Amino acid sequence: MLVAALVLAGTVLPWVGGLGTASCAAAQNRANAPGYRLVVGIVVDQLRADYLERFDDLFGEKGFRRLKTKGAYFANAHYGHACTYTGPGHAVILTGSTAAITGIIGNKWYDRQSGKVIESITDETTTGVPEGKGASPRRLLVSTLADELKAATGGQAKSIGISLKNRGAILPVGRTADAAYWFDDKRGQMQTSTYYMKELPAWVAAFNARRIPDQWFGKTWEKLLPEAVYARCTADDVPYEGRFAGGGPAFPHQVGRGDKPNARFYDDFTMTPWANDFLVEFATAAIENERLGADDIPDVLTISFSANDLVGHAFGPNSHEVLDITVRTDQTLARLLDVIDAKVGLDRTLVFLTADHGVSPVPEYAQQQRLHSRRIPFEQVAVAMKRALDAKFGAGQWFAGFSAESVYFDLATIAEKKLERAEVERVAAEAALTVEGIAAAFTRTQLLSGGLPRTPLTERVQMAFHPQRSGDVFLVPEPFCFFGSEEYTTATTHGTPYAYDTHVPVMLMGRGIRPGTYWAEASPSDIAPTLAALLGITPPNGTVGRPLQEALSR
Repeated sequence: MLVAALVLAGTVLPWVGGLGTASCAAAQNRANAPGYRLVVGIVVDQLRADYLERFDDLFGEKGFRRLKTKGAYFANAHYGHACTYTGPGHAVILTGSTAAITGIIGNKWYDRQSGKVIESITDETTTGVPEGKGASPRRLLVSTLADELKAATGGQAKSIGISLKNRGAILPVGRTADAAYWFDDKRGQMQTSTYYMKELPAWVAAFNARRIPDQWFGKTWEKLLPEAVYARCTADDVPYEGRFAGGGPAFPHQVGRGDKPNARFYDDFTMTPWANDFLVEFATAAIENERLGADDIPDVLTISFSANDLVGHAFGPNSHEVLDITVRTDQTLARLLDVIDAKVGLDRTLVFLTADHGVSPVPEYAQQQRLHSRRIPFEQVAVAMKRALDAKFGAGQWFAGFSAESVYFDLATIAEKKLERAEVERVAAEAALTVEGIAAAFTRTQLLSGGLPRTPLTERVQMAFHPQRSGDVFLVPEPFCFFGSEEYTTATTHGTPYAYDTHVPVMLMGRGIRPGTYWAEASPSDIAPTLAALLGITPPNGTVGRPLQEALSR
């Protein structure tokens, strides 16, 4: 297996290695041959695959159903990595790769060089434009489809990423993108960073000047559908659900309190369906002002709808709020596709839709279904490990850092005590298994050796492990368990290798794609090589996915 070989060798793919080198004329001819003008990538953050079936009767004909009936719907698509978070998922979608190769092993991880926990898009050499914190794709180690298309067209193809989240905007379009724009939830405007430009284009500044989010200040998010429809959900008013500022866990939700919009309002705004509508307005402005899809050189536009994820975390997958925002997203998607049809033409556009991960059931709900479920405080794992290490090797400062499911040892302590790193890993891993809710603990030595039995679990963990970035012990919770405070601050989360986190929809629509529902095994990592095949360009250099040839008609 390519991934295992690269991981075991500790290899980091050189980022530039896969970029096309054909002459501009020849490359443009190949890219232009099918007549595509625009590639549109749509990511609905935390859209678990089963939502499309559970809520299908509530959808219209021009949103999800349009993609289902006029495009190819891969209903059995799973992520191949265990680290099912926003960063790793968005990094896979247009690289065709996996976390072990992209280097994006989480939203955050401990960086040994700086001694800090960093984010997947952390770049302290950049600043926000016009304000805010900077960010960039520099930590992404492989090329994206957008990078390869730009290379194949002599730099003429444009690529722009849009999202509420910085990582949702930045990672899909890669290093050579013309721009990535995300929402500044302190100031209520779209921003970018100095990685891309020194000042905003005039059209973005004009868009921000309209203060579009402010029109929803003080408004109430009401249920879209008749009350009887929500009977398929859990009760609306349950104590473990989240809430907006000053409100409760049940509908209706007032968004924004006080005299005028402020940072708390903008933060709450990102948890509403209106935030998705806002992104469509911005995407429309981008298509018009950047002239995306206006000529025979195909461009790339990615849009990641983050509000669904924020609502899902706060209220859980069986909530009234998740049903409501999913149905509203169907309507928003219909508007977006209509805009693309009017501005570019869907017959000249390749569209795909997927999600970056799924989500776990809320523990309290799972317990009602007689399932063992809990939020595991990471402190319990750290205490168990420290006790075992102190007992075996004497008291010491054992940990340098923690992030997500990984534990990073203080290598200076191990050196001072003249210990074998592998033995320290083993003792700590065994101690972790004594904590309720921990299913498995894999050591760095095991993952580098290739000696683990080949199972679906070990393969997903291996695909989440990057030799230079991952920790010393990788923890896997039991099904329906996840790391979090017992004093819950959010209803649920994701980040495990189980189907409720890995299973997402993959949909493709456009010329050359054979409509139908396909049940063969698939993955979001198959999207990039499939699009590359249709465009006639080199696939991204870290690709491990396959072209979905069963859905290709050319």
